[in-house]
Amino acid sequence: MSTADRRTAIWALIHAERAALAADLTQLTDEQWATPSLCDGLTVREVLAHLTSGAGLTPVRWLAGVIRCRFDFDKQVAMRLAEQLGSTPAETFERFRRIVTSTTKPPLPVLAMLGETIVHGEDIRRPLGIHRDYPIDTLTRVADYYQGSDMVVLAKGRIGGLRLTATDGPFTTGAGPLVSGTTLALTMAMTGRTAYCDELEGDGVALLRDRSRTLAR
Repeated sequence: MSTADRRTAIWALIHAERAALAADLTQLTDEQWATPSLCDGLTVREVLAHLTSGAGLTPVRWLAGVIRCRFDFDKQVAMRLAEQLGSTPAETFERFRRIVTSTTKPPLPVLAMLGETIVHGEDIRRPLGIHRDYPIDTLTRVADYYQGSDMVVLAKGRIGGLRLTATDGPFTTGAGPLVSGTTLALTMAMTGRTAYCDELEGDGVALLRDRSRTLAR
């Protein structure tokens, strides 16, 4: 498969995950939109606006924002989120629906965009009690990406010296004390979501949990 074909295939996965998330959020009440997400300090509505903002940032627009925010990347993220929040939850949701099939992205690998969609989708779904059966091939791609990257979110550094093994798919990486569980739980834990450590087993879980609490995302 050519590089272009691989990119097209990954974009198709991103679009499928965005569409699934939109379907899950169709009937939310205003109170549910205000639910705290797994992202510290953000509601589920704000996380959705963050996903929308990422789908509208070209490399040039991203760089312009970085310069405007004096290279304060957290400030840029907050600024772009605010741009897409809208005045009501309905407007936030409609803006997200409009970018479901977008192929616009900041200067990140396409796999990073898939990871953002999965991880932030869970940041939204889990506090709302919404379950999704993700395709295992999609989750494995995301887990493979994060185990070798500290771009955007610290993951590779968080799992250093640990052996991660999925119980529901082929994902495995590293050497050291064992951390085992579903591919989704491993992915969410390696990206700093401590709630998923409760679903993991092995001698390395305590260390991963501690790193998730103390290391910057």
